Amino acid sequence: MKNSQFIKRSEYIWEIPVDFKPGMKVPARILSSPRLIEGIDDRVIDQITNVACLPGIRKFAYCMPDGHVGYGFPIGGVAAFNRDEGVVSPGGIGFDINCGMRLLRTNLTLDEVRPMAEELLNELFRTIPSGVGSRGYVKLNRAQFNSIMEKGVGWCRDEGYALPGDAEHIENQGMIAGADHKAVSEKAVARGIDQMGTLGSGNHYLEIEIAASENIYNRELARTFGIDRENQVLVAIHCGSRGFGHQIATDYLRVFEKFVRQLNLGIKDKELMAAPINSEEGRSYLRAMACAANAAFVNRQLIVHGVRDVFRRIFKKSEEELGIRTIYDVAHNIAKFEKYEIDGRVEELLVHRKGATRAFGPGRPEIPSDYREAGQPVIVGGSMESGSALLCGTEIADREFFGSTLHGAGRVMSRIQAKKSVRGDTVKQRMKDKGILVRTGHMPGLAEEAGHAYKDIDAVVEAVDALGISRKVARFYPLLNIKG
Repeated sequence: MKNSQFIKRSEYIWEIPVDFKPGMKVPARILSSPRLIEGIDDRVIDQITNVACLPGIRKFAYCMPDGHVGYGFPIGGVAAFNRDEGVVSPGGIGFDINCGMRLLRTNLTLDEVRPMAEELLNELFRTIPSGVGSRGYVKLNRAQFNSIMEKGVGWCRDEGYALPGDAEHIENQGMIAGADHKAVSEKAVARGIDQMGTLGSGNHYLEIEIAASENIYNRELARTFGIDRENQVLVAIHCGSRGFGHQIATDYLRVFEKFVRQLNLGIKDKELMAAPINSEEGRSYLRAMACAANAAFVNRQLIVHGVRDVFRRIFKKSEEELGIRTIYDVAHNIAKFEKYEIDGRVEELLVHRKGATRAFGPGRPEIPSDYREAGQPVIVGGSMESGSALLCGTEIADREFFGSTLHGAGRVMSRIQAKKSVRGDTVKQRMKDKGILVRTGHMPGLAEEAGHAYKDIDAVVEAVDALGISRKVARFYPLLNIKG
């Protein structure tokens, strides 16, 4: 599709009208900058307009500035469905259910960490399992895993793996309601029970980052979120539900495929297999999805517990002295019931966010009390070479975009293309030359996640800031990286 076929609604909003493709029920909107829109993939256009054909979709199908080709929905896709008429689609949530970001602040500074950098990296690498097939350091029985599925981070609190303030600073306090372990297959349990507290592989990482004063865009908001000293050390964690969520998605896609044929729902793409929200099949998937989302919250919390333990050992400081606290933890592969005004009437909608982040504005009761006047923190992951960004949700996001924004930099190269363009050891040396130390158990994976395989994180952040759906707070640059 040529860019000239877009209807330009504003400097950062391009619309694809309903007459673009038979069956479209709403227009599709690409949120981007004039520079980024030039590189939009035609396959992304095809995917987001297929989403616009799904039953019960409301308002628009959105693709965020970091959007790129995904399974079913494009990554960066957002769509909301009426509870009575709409569908739930695993392709609109992703295989790694509740893949998300956790950002931790510390009381340490770069000067304190730099002399211990290599030792810290090696100890984190030994403590936090990473890579394909990695197993967690917490050994669980079935009853414990059932509790994790249904209680989320509440289980960590009960078992001593969380500090009192952790759950308060996690989306939904680290527990999605409605989870039922009976909706999960034995195969999914077998894949997940040994993986709690692990990074996994792909683009997952644990990163030690630095908040330099010149990269603080809004000092008042930064202080609200606990970033209050020069060259402050932060920890970013990116991972999800691992093989557990993948198996749940796989199981229900098979169920939905049979269901779609029976109902003749007119699904354009087999990757968008769906079921009516109020069907037994749809409700069962949502219960299983909640189990995977809760397991992902626990997975990140157990990694945080391991990080705290390593920092205590390396720096010989107490928990209070280190001050390792959760700034926020947010999902970017999930579907949730939320209320929005559509055509003057409030509706309860099932909002699908696939590679997109909730971005609620000030005053929302879902936001932690100490952040409520500011808005919800939004954590944007970049490549291993670029670091990450912290943004803040807005009322515009709530009013116009189902309280949603971007989730990361977004790929411009497939993993195969990236590996053809550079060797992993070359990336490692390039990072070292920039002052970034990295450890991985799979050197080709470094090539897959090279900086040039991703969009410019600053460009995508500028786009959502200009749109007004997120406010820039700070940028952080990487010091140490453990690649999954």
